[in-house]
Amino acid sequence: MAKRLAAAWLGLTLVTWLAVAAAMEDDDNVLHIGGIFPIGGEGGWQGGQACEPAANLALEDVNNRKDLLPGFTLKLHWNDSECEPGLGASVMYNLLYNKPQKLMLLAGCSTVCTTVAEAAKMWNLVVLCYGASSPALSDRNRFPTLFRTHPSATVHNPTRIKLMERFGWSRVAILQQAEEVFISTVEDLEARCKDKGIEIVTRQSFLSDPSDAVRNLRRQDARIIVGLFYVVAARRVLCEMYKQELYGKQYVWFFIGWYEDNWFEVNLEKEEISCTKEEMRIAAEGHITTEALMWNQNNQRTISGMTSEDFRERLNDVLRKSGYDIDHLRYPEGYQEAPLAYDAVWSVALAFNKTMSRLHRHGKSLKNFTYTDKEIADDIYSAINSTQFLGVSGIVAFSSQGDRIALTQIEQVVDGKYVKLGYYDTQMDNLTWLDRERWIGGKVPQDRTIVRRVLRTLSVPLFICMWTISSVGILAAISLIVFNICYRHRRVIQLSHPVCNTIMLAGVITCLSSVFLLGLDGQFVSPDVYPYICQARVWFLTLGFTLSYGAMFSKVWRVHRLTTKAKSDTTKKIEPWKLYTMVTGLVVVDLVLLLTWQIVDPLQRRIELFPLENPVSTDDDIKILPELEHCESVNNNIWLGLMYGYKGLVLVFGLFLAYETRSIKVKQINDSRYVGMSIYNVVVLCLITAPVTMVIASQQDASFAFVALALIFCCFLSMALIFVPKVIEVIRHPRDKAESKYNPDVGVSKEDEDRYQKLLIENDELQQLIAQKEEKIRLLKIKLAERDALKGGVVGPGGGGGPGGMGPPTTDQSSTHLTVNKDNLIVADFITGEGTSDSAFGGGVSIYTRSSRASASDFEFSESYL
Repeated sequence: MAKRLAAAWLGLTLVTWLAVAAAMEDDDNVLHIGGIFPIGGEGGWQGGQACEPAANLALEDVNNRKDLLPGFTLKLHWNDSECEPGLGASVMYNLLYNKPQKLMLLAGCSTVCTTVAEAAKMWNLVVLCYGASSPALSDRNRFPTLFRTHPSATVHNPTRIKLMERFGWSRVAILQQAEEVFISTVEDLEARCKDKGIEIVTRQSFLSDPSDAVRNLRRQDARIIVGLFYVVAARRVLCEMYKQELYGKQYVWFFIGWYEDNWFEVNLEKEEISCTKEEMRIAAEGHITTEALMWNQNNQRTISGMTSEDFRERLNDVLRKSGYDIDHLRYPEGYQEAPLAYDAVWSVALAFNKTMSRLHRHGKSLKNFTYTDKEIADDIYSAINSTQFLGVSGIVAFSSQGDRIALTQIEQVVDGKYVKLGYYDTQMDNLTWLDRERWIGGKVPQDRTIVRRVLRTLSVPLFICMWTISSVGILAAISLIVFNICYRHRRVIQLSHPVCNTIMLAGVITCLSSVFLLGLDGQFVSPDVYPYICQARVWFLTLGFTLSYGAMFSKVWRVHRLTTKAKSDTTKKIEPWKLYTMVTGLVVVDLVLLLTWQIVDPLQRRIELFPLENPVSTDDDIKILPELEHCESVNNNIWLGLMYGYKGLVLVFGLFLAYETRSIKVKQINDSRYVGMSIYNVVVLCLITAPVTMVIASQQDASFAFVALALIFCCFLSMALIFVPKVIEVIRHPRDKAESKYNPDVGVSKEDEDRYQKLLIENDELQQLIAQKEEKIRLLKIKLAERDALKGGVVGPGGGGGPGGMGPPTTDQSSTHLTVNKDNLIVADFITGEGTSDSAFGGGVSIYTRSSRASASDFEFSESYL
């Protein structure tokens, strides 16, 4: 602020001094115009550095023409605005309120021209802008006395649209500096893009630091970017482009064409740009500029008698004297607009010349003009509005809005230098293309990352493998059905309820068939058919599970019921229809759920999208968007919750029944133990498979393999547990020989086996005890014989008294016959008679006596004394 105040004070001092000096001169033959040139400052456009010398050259040439403004000379009074609207307004007021009287104002920089032109109408002054491109200045209601030799910035927009159409770009981004000139330009560009169907993917703006805005462009995947900012900001943008890697073969930048040719290499240290010249060159390579033609492209003599090249040489000489290194392409800012300032002064001179002729006919002169004289102001306005000539910037003419009508030039940076690509005539819609463009990647960049949607499908070898195994299982199940029917008369099959087994096998076939449906995806069926596959999967899996598991569930249920009934009821024959009724009930519940689901909220094809992936075998700007098909309905979680809840209850109840009947055997269902083992298998696999498949649902191969293997393993194991023993029994006993012995569940239970082992131990102990008693009896007999011998009597064979015997009389005679049966148990047969036992032979022996009605393993415990 202090610098600006100091500059304003110096400007006021200079203006005052010039006013005093002018008042001291003879002012009768001098026409005075005011000039506002942006030369200093830190931001905006400092184009006055080259435009002010060009304007002085024009004054020199105009005043040297004797046929132009006869008797008068043209004089320019100017000061620096630094491209600041406030300072520009201060300069304007100083020019107006200090003598001499000004007939017209020249101005540069859009923000300054906006302020000056909006206020100049109050003094009836025409304002001619040599360096202002803001589209807002085309508003005749707001700026009624404004003309400009610099074309409006909107003249670039039709050219940009034309290039986008030529290269097939339909998606662009905009990066702008927060200045009115660029804001209004962007609004015009957005309207034109909308008319042409071009998408504006993002619009980013910044004040001074473009870092965040450039980063946002990267996040939005912007590829074709239109940049609208002054050259100082452009250097910061270019450096940030390099840091964010928004350059190269994938990106195209549109910059404003009125920067100097070496703008990206100069003032880097002065402006504290953190990139080197080499980095700036790398980032700038390939960008495109559009600019209104500011130099006459034909080698024609202009109104000044010079060609554009003659003017360039003169201007370069002046700039060299001012200290600019023109020979090394170190041009001041505004060099490209210098012809516009030169032709602006010629436009003023020609307009004054025409106005003087008109006023002379009415006896007036331009020296009579005052700030309140609207009549002369209107004459000046009409004269400049009708001005048309060939200047060093080309044909100079103005539209009804006061805008310059000009062609647009298109250039591209190739190897660090600007190369002309063509010209575009907006009014004639004619694009002249020179075919000199060069793209870094060798081809036209794309306006976006080409996203290829790739459907993730099941591995074909995995699908074939699982389906082959499932097919083997289906054939095995069919074979077992045939076996079940053919041998239904055999006791081993009859007691296992063959119809229930057939139902179970039908469920197994249905479940294994669903493996094929689970493997059908987008590589085999169209999206229209896929919803039907989804429905079929649910029906097959649900009904297959119910048929197979329901048949086993009904068996363990009946076993549990038999064990909880009275003992007399267990001998009754089980009615098969009771088993089938339970399976039918489960199927009916499934049908109700499935029909309601399908009618109310049917399964549809839903696509799951994954993060973008880089292609493996190409360097093109392509990303792979993986997608995966899923079968889902609107309220999918609710339906799954109902289905899983119902099935879960049946599974848990079946598990409970299987556990309760684990040691129970009934002859009416001879395979209940194997059925229970199958139920354990089904429950465990279901509890594992259901949650795991929900977790890995996004991995098509893993999910399919897990579900398929679970189904296959469950079905194969169930068939093996229930049918392999039956098949083996039929093979071993082809003629029904010992079938009555086959009942794996009526065999010895664990409790019976423990009881049997205990009996074996007790009988071993009894055998030892009997042996001891036998030894004692032998010894007693020996003693008895010895006693009888001493008495001279004879001992009877029974060990008691008899005729001639010395022993006491007996009323109970008994004999014992000990044998060992085939089970290694001692069996004692007693032959008892009347009499009394001799107390001398006392000592009881505990033995088992065999009953004629009992089997070899049934014994009664008794006490006998010898």
